[in-house]
Amino acid sequence: MDSPITARPVKDRQTVTPDGQDVHPRIDGVVIRRAPPVEDKRGEIVEVYNPAWGLHPQPLVYVYQSTLRPGAIKGWIVHEKQDDRLFMVSGFMRWALFDNRPESATYKLLNVFTFSERNRALLVIPQGVFHGVQNIGATEAIFINMPTRPYNHADPDKLRLPIKNDLIPFDFDDGPGW
Repeated sequence: MDSPITARPVKDRQTVTPDGQDVHPRIDGVVIRRAPPVEDKRGEIVEVYNPAWGLHPQPLVYVYQSTLRPGAIKGWIVHEKQDDRLFMVSGFMRWALFDNRPESATYKLLNVFTFSERNRALLVIPQGVFHGVQNIGATEAIFINMPTRPYNHADPDKLRLPIKNDLIPFDFDDGPGW
């Protein structure tokens, strides 16, 4: 007869401060600005980007919207010349970022963030940081990108890796969460 497997409970670690701030180290240059809606009986308004916030020194030069179908994954990509400034509009998205800059103080650090229409944010990703996104919701997800350089159709500033690779220690297919 097989003996029963004895599992020991594992104590949760702190993930946020009492005021809701993430306690995990963040990749150098990555910025998250939460964007709570201002609501009234007519609906809501959400500020997407304002240079006065001082989040990024580069001017706004190009804007596009991207959608992601339920379960879909985009990435891994990295830029050599531009930073991305991404605003989460709707849906549920899990972003994974990997610092591949040897000169960075956070070289080889991995960050994972989840955003939704209940937790909107502007996410700044510096050049040299690989990033991928997965729609973890049941409806289409939408985000807006305001990169620091206009897209060059003849010479895109975009390098790609396969979703599963030997460089980035992250698997989008890691199963259900708690």
